[in-house]
Amino acid sequence: MSRHKQQKKIPGGRLLRLADQIQKDLAEMIQREIPISRAGLITLSEVELSADYAHAQVYFTVLGAEPDVAVAALNEKAGYLHSLLFKRLHIHTVPTLHFHFDEQRSRGMVMAHLINQANTPGVLADEIMPASPMDSTDDDARLEISPAEPHVPDDQRG
Repeated sequence: MSRHKQQKKIPGGRLLRLADQIQKDLAEMIQREIPISRAGLITLSEVELSADYAHAQVYFTVLGAEPDVAVAALNEKAGYLHSLLFKRLHIHTVPTLHFHFDEQRSRGMVMAHLINQANTPGVLADEIMPASPMDSTDDDARLEISPAEPHVPDDQRG
């Protein structure tokens, strides 16, 4: 029996740790280097590194500006941010930065809003989904959506 504990290797462990470190460092640098008045408040949501560390896909969300304006500002400063990142990280290859607006978060917020509306008592179906031209426009045709009943297991029913 060996004296040292066997450590389980996590696939891509170093890759994930480096991506997290890049995300933390970039978040600080973006806050300092890119004015909020120009690109809005940028929040990094994820950094994905290629297996050879050559490219980093940086996903972000933005408040107070259009995503296109924020992407343009980030891409304009990408070379400078790369050089700052090179000074901070002590690795041989610092990845090229590619910035992408994270649409999944905004879609998720829209879906959550729609789910909350659907679960609100007294909300009418056309208020959630606009009627199509094929639907009748009579008020009698509007369906009222009631909230779902919570499921109670058979052994707990009274």
